[in-house]
Amino acid sequence: MAVNGVSATGGALPLDGVTVLDFSQFLAGPSCALRLADLGAAVTKIERPNGGDACRDLDLADQRRDGSSALFHFINRNKRSYAADLKDAGDLSRVRAMIERADVLIHNFRPGIMDRLGLGFEAVSALNPRLVYAGVSGYGPDGPWRDKPGQDLLVQALSGMAWASGDGDGPPVPVGLSVTDLMAGAQLAQGVLALLVRRGVTGRGGRVDVSLLEAAIDLQFENFSTWLNGAPSPDRSRVAGANAYLGAPYGLYRTADGHIALAMMPVDRLGALIGCLPLENWPVERWFADRDAIKAELRDHLLGQATVHWLGLLEPAGLWCAPVLDWATLATHPAFRTLGAVQSMTLGDGTNLRTTRCPIRIDGRILTNDRAGPRLGADNAALDAERERTP
Repeated sequence: MAVNGVSATGGALPLDGVTVLDFSQFLAGPSCALRLADLGAAVTKIERPNGGDACRDLDLADQRRDGSSALFHFINRNKRSYAADLKDAGDLSRVRAMIERADVLIHNFRPGIMDRLGLGFEAVSALNPRLVYAGVSGYGPDGPWRDKPGQDLLVQALSGMAWASGDGDGPPVPVGLSVTDLMAGAQLAQGVLALLVRRGVTGRGGRVDVSLLEAAIDLQFENFSTWLNGAPSPDRSRVAGANAYLGAPYGLYRTADGHIALAMMPVDRLGALIGCLPLENWPVERWFADRDAIKAELRDHLLGQATVHWLGLLEPAGLWCAPVLDWATLATHPAFRTLGAVQSMTLGDGTNLRTTRCPIRIDGRILTNDRAGPRLGADNAALDAERERTP
């Protein structure tokens, strides 16, 4: 566990002493601030007095704990909360005083709102030239989409990500996770860390901006770049669709009792190992052009045995394959337990929640923290006292 920048195994974490003000809501900005907190930064959420971060009311599966959604606690663990009305002159003055001493400011307001509040980059840089100013938006600062709602599913739809997924004769398929939110948060954290490094050399802060749309486009760089350089528009395989630019057998297949993933491997060798005779002499130059025909042969053949049977033939031969696991199966697997990927958090009312931990290890140390998301305004008194003590 990391408390005030120190891990339970001893020693300061890399961002010990770094102060972060998190004005953001929902997932993208808060996930960036979460990762900085995991690495030792002291993160304070600046929230509206009436309701706070809108994520407090964003329930997943009707899970509420200690007055807020469980998701709020997951994405805001190890942070403090300062309630302030940014349209109130007194509250804004106190927040500006906090900005003067901060190292990083994170926000995800729509373009122009921070400027109207008097907290745009130019204004706060005059207060604190060393500040790293980090913003995440839906579609960037300009253009016809700048004021559209920056929501994960909408960005998956607009970016081509959903269109590029699924079987060729089926509809577009979205990723079943908030993937663009979390990718944008990760990229924002990279930018923040880069500017902190530069500040260590030059003493100068700076600004980093990321949008969900740019994160979604970058996430598709492999196939999108292939298309940009003359490849035909992706034609999704109609059988076991996965990557539109990879040949057979790449995809997921039903077996007698589940599903199996087959990655890149020689079709003829695969056919020989599993006894699918039509594949043994399929010419290599046709593995992409004839992928649907090859995959159809595999689809029918693999239904004949259980997943473990096929794994027993393919894994010893060094062919890339894996069972398709659900969460219940994954969570009981020795490989998952060895990672120690789950941690517990204690809420303000004393109850516990389980969540994932930071995936980064520092000097071999696993980073966890048992502090759940803060109650709204819980740290106003302590932070006001800190501000008054600081010259």
